[in-house]
Amino acid sequence: MDVREAVATRYSCRAFLPTPVPLATVREILEGAARAPSGGNLQPWLVHALAGERLKALKATVRARPELLPRGEGAEYDIYPRELKEPYRTRRFQVGELLYRAIGVPREDRPGRIRQYARNFEFFGAPVGLFFSIDRTMGPPQWSDLGGYIQSVMVLARAHGLHTCGQEAWTHWHRTLGEVLALPPDYMLFCGMALGYADEDAPINRWRAPREPLDAFASFQGFPG
Repeated sequence: MDVREAVATRYSCRAFLPTPVPLATVREILEGAARAPSGGNLQPWLVHALAGERLKALKATVRARPELLPRGEGAEYDIYPRELKEPYRTRRFQVGELLYRAIGVPREDRPGRIRQYARNFEFFGAPVGLFFSIDRTMGPPQWSDLGGYIQSVMVLARAHGLHTCGQEAWTHWHRTLGEVLALPPDYMLFCGMALGYADEDAPINRWRAPREPLDAFASFQGFPG
C-alpha cells in the first residue's frame, strides 16, 4: 500500500473482527516503526503487546469494576487541557457528536455514552492490545518522539490491511496496567492501542472526523510564483 493511501485511510477504528493477527505481523509492525525519528536517537518508547488469554484476563479485570467508570483509577496525566479554549473545544464537541450519532446514542443518554466509552477497555473487540510507555524523566521533546513512533505503528498497520485505534483512555487504569504489564516504576503508561481487522459493516466505522482546511493552519512564504 502506498504511504499516501495508508495515511489517508487510517482512522480510529471502534469495531473490530475477532480475526487473529499473527505474532510475526505484530513484530514486523513494531520493529518497522522503530525507524521513526527521535532526538539524539533516544528511542524513548516501551511497548507491550497482549493477545489471547493475556488480553482476555486484562479485559476481565477491568470489566469487573464497572462502578469506577468512566474515570477508573484516575488519570495519571490530563488527556486534554482542563480549560479547553476555542477552536479546540468546538472540534472536540463536534467529533463526539459524530461518534455518538453514528450509533444512535443521544447526548442526554449518559449511561449509553458510558457504555460506549467502556468499549475502550474491550479494545473494541480487537484481538491485539498494544501499550506505549515512556520513561518519566523524559520531557515534551521525547513525548513528541513517542507520538511519531505511534503514528508509524498506525501507518504500518494499514500496509498489512489492519486498522488501529489509539486509546489514551487507558491512563485511567494505569495502576492496574502497571501490575499486569510489570511496568517498571520509572515508566509512565501513555496510551493503549487496539489493533486488528476492521468490521467495515459496523455503523461506528462509517463516519470520519473532519479536518481543517490546509490554509487554516499552514502559511507559505518565499515560494516562487
